Order: sequence, then structure tokens, then C-alpha cells
Amino acid sequence: MRIKAKIAVFALALALICHGCGVYSFTGASIPAEAKTVSVDYFPNHAQLVNPLLSNNLTEALRDAMTNQTTLDVIESGGDLAFEGEITDYRTTPVAITAGQTAAMNRLTITVKVRFSNRIDETKDFEQSFSRYEDYPSDQELSSVQESLTATIVEQLVEDIFNKALVNW
Repeated sequence: MRIKAKIAVFALALALICHGCGVYSFTGASIPAEAKTVSVDYFPNHAQLVNPLLSNNLTEALRDAMTNQTTLDVIESGGDLAFEGEITDYRTTPVAITAGQTAAMNRLTITVKVRFSNRIDETKDFEQSFSRYEDYPSDQELSSVQESLTATIVEQLVEDIFNKALVNW
């Protein structure tokens, strides 16, 4: 009987702690209880080198993260939580130079500028650039590895953006 009482007290204490601090999910997101909606505007590509699928892939990946990792309703615009921004850089550069002055590895870098608005708690608003990269062998053409590299980079960028906006670690 004592163990059941201890478990009940622990469960009650945990419930009170979580209730007092907002809504928590198993992803670690801390979302204000008053927030019901999130909007993710289309992220246009303003980089000098344009990957025609990148804007749509990034926007949809961020919307999917909001759908899959929160209980918020994703709406077109004006959400309680709102994301907007643009892709500011998409480039490939040599990173590992061999003795013959040729590149052994190249690096694809994507940078995204994000503006996050939290209409419930404006102290959580931010404007920040996020950048991620992946390296690939220089004997491969970018066009042959671009799809898999950008998918990996977009996944990392979305995780960074999600964590900055909704995970208060």
C-alpha cells in the first residue's frame, strides 16, 4: 500500500509541475498552453545559386515538424506561433585541398534566415540565421548528390529551428 501511495504522490507532483509550466510533449517542446495554432510561411530562395526544390522542401519539412511534434493546428498565416524567413545562401566550396592543389572534398552549405513570433510570449521572438553543411567527395558532381545532401541539411536545419523556437533547454 505504501508504494502505491508514493507513486500517486509522485504522479500528482509531476502533473502539477508540468501543468504550471506550459504544455510539454515527448519531443521536449515547451509550448504555452494558450497557443493553439502555428503558421509557417513559404521560405523563398534568395541565394545566388538556386536549387528549385529547396524552398518547398524546407517549408514543408518545417510544417511537418510542427504537425508531427506538436499538438498545434498548422494554419496558413497568423498563427499563435509563426515562422517566416528566407533561404539566404546555397553554395558549394572546396574544403580538403590535396598536395596537387585540387579539392578532395567539397562542402554544400545552406543558410536560412528565420523570424519567429510567439504571440503568447513575445520575449520568445527571435530573428536568426541557421546554417548547416554536408561534405561530399570532389569526384562526384553536385547534381548527383544534391538531393540526398539537401534532404539531410534540411532535416538538420528544421531540428535547429524547432529547438530554438520551442525547446527551452
